[in-house]
Amino acid sequence: MTERADSAETTARRSVRLAITMGDPAGIGPEIVRKALLALDPSELSALDLRFYGSEAVFRAAHLHTIPELSLVAVSDFDPDRDPLASASARSGAAAAQALLAAIDAANERQVDGIVTAPLSKEGLKLAGYSWPGQTECLIERSGSERAVMLFVGGGLRVALATRHVALRDVVGRLDPHALESDIAILDHSLRHEFGIDRPRIGLCGVNPHAGEHGLFGDEESRILTPVVARLRARGIDISDPLPADTLFVKQRRGAFDAAFAMYHDQGLIPVKLLAFGGGVNVSIGLPFIRTSPDHGTAYDIAGRGVADPGSFLEALRLAAEIAWRRRFAGLERARLRDAGRE
Repeated sequence: MTERADSAETTARRSVRLAITMGDPAGIGPEIVRKALLALDPSELSALDLRFYGSEAVFRAAHLHTIPELSLVAVSDFDPDRDPLASASARSGAAAAQALLAAIDAANERQVDGIVTAPLSKEGLKLAGYSWPGQTECLIERSGSERAVMLFVGGGLRVALATRHVALRDVVGRLDPHALESDIAILDHSLRHEFGIDRPRIGLCGVNPHAGEHGLFGDEESRILTPVVARLRARGIDISDPLPADTLFVKQRRGAFDAAFAMYHDQGLIPVKLLAFGGGVNVSIGLPFIRTSPDHGTAYDIAGRGVADPGSFLEALRLAAEIAWRRRFAGLERARLRDAGRE
């Protein structure tokens, strides 16, 4: 690497700005934020500009004010000494939503490069009057995005989902060919530009056992997926035919694919959580900014006991920083090449 390129890389790394949301303050969010930040190598931590979106009372109760690299953006009045803990409530749901919305607004205004979200409760959101089934839907709506895809990373796997929180009986009806084509194109773009894979190979999960076995167990593969594959290949995207999901993930882990595209939640999440429970990361791809989160929930049953494992949140922080660096450095390198062309 040249001295000039090395300087650009250093600048890019030092300019990574991440918003951290407190999640549901009645759960383990604030605890795992603190533990994850303390687990970072000092050189990692010093390279980040971190902003905690939440309440001052939570910030202090979790001893986050003792971490110099983390500043507070107060957007809630939730007080753990006054408000109910270890269960979903309208107060905790509203506080979590306020932190998330403020962080999204900061990302929209380019005040931060990305967001790392602590877990919140869907029940808490509902009690607070919000209708989003999860954070992803809020991110799409608030950012003005057309679509976003859930990509899970961990255990040597990258797995994107065609459908998210949908009853199994409704999955087939949600498999719109145009949406599938768009989402797989988003995955291909993310693998190239956010994960640095020049020629990504995507494995496509079938819907049915044995991927339908030539129509014996369903025709969704031939009727819905195969035409989508043909259009994607015409666009230069390297994607497999629909394959049985029970063997595709084995092939991916052995290096045949850079990512898998699963049809429904448990089809994609079971292998990731089996291999990386406590260390997997959820990445929302297709948004104008970076968003990562841990692969678990609020864990009310252990909230306040000091035993929560920060591993997944730590990996979410690291992955957000890595993607932000890659995006920023790529931009600086493009600018350098443009400047060199004018010299």
